[in-house]
Order: sequence, then C-alpha cells, then structure tokens
Amino acid sequence: MIARLDGEVVVPGDPAYDELRSTFVHAGRPALIVRCRSPRDVAAALGHARTEGLAVSVRGGGHHAAGFATNDGGLVIDLSYLDGVEVVDPVRRLVRIGGGATWGPVSKALAGYGLALTSGDTADVGVGGLLLGGGIGWLARRYGLALDSLVAAEVVTADGKPVRASDTEHPDLFWALRGGGGNFGVVTAFELVAKPITDVVFGTVDYPADRAVEVLTHWGRRAPGAPEELTTAVNLMPGGAPVSLQVCHAGGELAAAETALAPVRGPVPALRDDLRPVPYPSVLADMPGLPPGYRFATRSAFVPRVTPVLVETLVAGAAAAPALAVNLRALGGAVARTAPDATAFAHRGHAALLTLVLLGDAAAVDTTGPMLDELWQRLTPFVAGAYGNFGSTDRPGDVAAIYPPSTYRRLATIKHRYDPANVFRRNYNVA
Repeated sequence: MIARLDGEVVVPGDPAYDELRSTFVHAGRPALIVRCRSPRDVAAALGHARTEGLAVSVRGGGHHAAGFATNDGGLVIDLSYLDGVEVVDPVRRLVRIGGGATWGPVSKALAGYGLALTSGDTADVGVGGLLLGGGIGWLARRYGLALDSLVAAEVVTADGKPVRASDTEHPDLFWALRGGGGNFGVVTAFELVAKPITDVVFGTVDYPADRAVEVLTHWGRRAPGAPEELTTAVNLMPGGAPVSLQVCHAGGELAAAETALAPVRGPVPALRDDLRPVPYPSVLADMPGLPPGYRFATRSAFVPRVTPVLVETLVAGAAAAPALAVNLRALGGAVARTAPDATAFAHRGHAALLTLVLLGDAAAVDTTGPMLDELWQRLTPFVAGAYGNFGSTDRPGDVAAIYPPSTYRRLATIKHRYDPANVFRRNYNVA
C-alpha cells in the first residue's frame, strides 16, 4: 500500500486497529493508520495521503479532547514508535525527545540524570501535542512553559521534506511551532534544554466546601505573586467535595515550600494537608480511559485578574451544575517573563488559567451541558483568550480565542509558506 515503509500500516480488521483508531475521548474510523518509525515513514504517509486525497491526523499521545488525532475515512500518522529520550549533552542539559513520546516515561528518563522539564499533568499526555500548544504544567512558574525550553525541532513538512527548525534554521517555522499547534508539519524530534531538578514538594490542602468563596478570593489575591518556585491550583469538585488547593514547589525542601505557601493558604483552617517531598515524575497522574458511556467536555480561558465577582460567579455556577468541576491554576512567574510576541503562544501576562470540566454519563452531561454554556457566558467579562491544549470543541470562535489577531496574521503567512494546501488541518486550524 505504501512503498518502502519501515513501520507498518494498520487497516480496519487488523488486530491493532481498534486500539489505535481512537483517542482519549473520540472513536475515529480512519481508512488506515501508519505507525511510523522514521521521518522517511512520515514523508511516505504524507505522500500517500496527498495522492489519495485523504485527510491527515497526527497522533502523539492522543489526549486532545477535540479528537484531532483521529478521523473518519482519512489517514492517521501514529508517532508512538518515535518515543526515544536521549541526553545529548549533559553539560548543556540538552535532551532529544521523539515526537511520539509521552511525559511519564520522559520524566522518569530525565530524572536519572537529575533533570526535568515543564510537562503535562498526566503521564500519558504526548510530549508533542503539549509542546506545540504551549505546555502549562507544575513547573511553569519556575521554568516557563514547556515550549520555552525548546531549542530545535526536526519537522517533516507537508511536501514530505525533512527540515530542522531553530533560531538560525527556518526561524519563522521555529517561532510558529512554539504555540501554533500542529498546523505546520509533523515534528519527529524535539531538542530542549532541561532543568536541574529532581524532587518537588507536592500535595493537596483541603478546605470546607462552604468556605469556597473565602478560599478562592484569598488565593486569587496571593497566588499569582507568590515566589516563582510555587505553583498552585484550586479546584471546586461536584457533590459538595472539599475545596482542594494543589501545591507544587520546585525543590525538595518542605520547610521552604511551607514558607512560600504560607501567604497563599489564607485564614480558613484546613481540613487536611498532605504536602511532602516526592520525585518529580510521581506528580504526573495516570489517566485511564473514560468509563463506557462517559462523555467529556471542557472550556478554558485565561484570567487577567481573579476578582471577587469572578469567584462568586464560579462558586455559584459550580454549585448549581452537577458533574461540573472548576480549576483555577496560577500563572505569572517565568511564564510572564517571555514577551507575548516571542513565540506563537501570546497569552503571557495573565494571573491564572481557568478550566471548566464536564465529565459524566450521557444523562449527567445532557443535564449539565446547558448550565455549562450559561455559566461560560456569564464568565465572559472576566476572561480572555483560550488555551488550545484544554479545548474540547472545534468551533470557528475557538481559533480566534487561541490566537490574537497579530499572532494569527503572522501564523497565516508562515502557514502559506510551509503548508499552502492546508494538509495539516486537523487542529485549531490556521487556514
């Protein structure tokens, strides 16, 4: 079917097809899946897709909730074999990671060298998807976004050509890859400068659910300006569960973490506190597939300032909507030190990232979905933009929220150079 392939082609009826056709939340029916072992395989798959007129999806970890990593009737480029992790230069802390790697194995491999990178929150999230879309994680306030550590990328472009993108080689493509998603090519390898860190202080502080307004209001005043080593997030969970304050301090000293956290804790007495030093890889949670019949939806946006009115709106909305969870993650620190136009990720100066998650069986989602939409409308005055990695829809307004006008115009110019036929359109598409 595809000549000179080092990997393999999987088609409907093959034993591996049902496992590979679907993503975390979407069940696709592609005509074929190409499991690539090399950039040459990627080029061959793209050539076949062009010849046959097939839509192309690129699968790394397969976790994006919009289901871009699969399709119906098209071709999926599966990068899971390209999952190597190599410390190229221990002195410079330069590492090379395959485009199909996931964060759990990568974090464990780097820990053996006393290194880490800002990564996703879960172990089986793909390195490629997270990097190309931004990379907000537990080390972001200390070391910046995942993409801020990127120094080069090996890319197969839409015409099948392998190129290297860096500050000195295809610098326009290098700029676009850092935040522009999968619009510009298939990244088969990333080169990054890792950080010298092994242990962190990690855990959760729980507060009474009926004190949520006080907890979130105080957190909103203090968390964005906390020491950069400290990243925190607050969660409102369904069913009257306690308000949880998640904590990650970039360093293994509990006393230092407690000192940094003290102004953020606030006046409300905690119900529980399990902060402890742990190896960084252990903070990446395992995320099994959804139970049969479950559905999943998200909304995300950046919060310029966590105001009391925003807090009251969130708490009231969460209380009224079953199956809805609310997450507010503090930003600032190293994320904000990079200029908004230095990369294609433009949302640098905000206080927090807000994410609403709707998860449940069909009945719960059908009941809560309209409440989620109504709450999101009420939140519009308090939020800005959107974080593409946490989206679950593919609507016209999504792209405009992710890419401000000046960013979009620059991305469109680069898209025209590297993918004029829009081969890579299964993403938040820059046309």
